[in-house]
Amino acid sequence: MLLYAAYGSNLDPGRMRATCPRSPMVGTGWLEGWRLTFGGRELGWESVVTTVVEDPDHRTFVALYDVESTDAGTLDELEGAAGGTYRRIHTTVATLNGDQSVWLYVLNGYEGGLPSVWYLAELAAAAEKAGAPEDYIAALRKHPTTPS
Repeated sequence: MLLYAAYGSNLDPGRMRATCPRSPMVGTGWLEGWRLTFGGRELGWESVVTTVVEDPDHRTFVALYDVESTDAGTLDELEGAAGGTYRRIHTTVATLNGDQSVWLYVLNGYEGGLPSVWYLAELAAAAEKAGAPEDYIAALRKHPTTPS
C-alpha cells in the first residue's frame, strides 16, 4: 500500500479530514535525508510555500494518510500538482514498523525565501497536532521569518 506522506500544513489531521474525508491518518514517520524548506518566491506569490529537498544531514517529520482515489484527485488540485506547481514523487519513510513506501509533493521551483510569522506558526501548530516531537516543533518555531 502506497501512503501519502504529508508535511507542512497537511500534517494537521483536521485539515486533511476537511480536504480528504475518506482518507484517514494511519501513522507518522520520518523522511530520512530530506529537509523541510521553502520556495516558490519566483512564482510571484505573496509568500513562500513549504517543500522538501534531499539533504543527507536532515530529516523531516511526516504524517501518513491512506488516501482514497477520489480524495487524491482533490488533493492534487489543492496542492497544485494538477497545474504543475508541485509534482508527486515516490520515496520511503522510516516508521516504527519499518520503512514504508510513500508518495509526496515536491515543489517544481527554486528553494529560497522565508516564511511569514503567521505561516510558520501554522506549520508548527500542524506538526503539534500530528504528534511531532517537541524538539522538532521547537526547531520549526525558531526558523527565520520575513521581517514584519
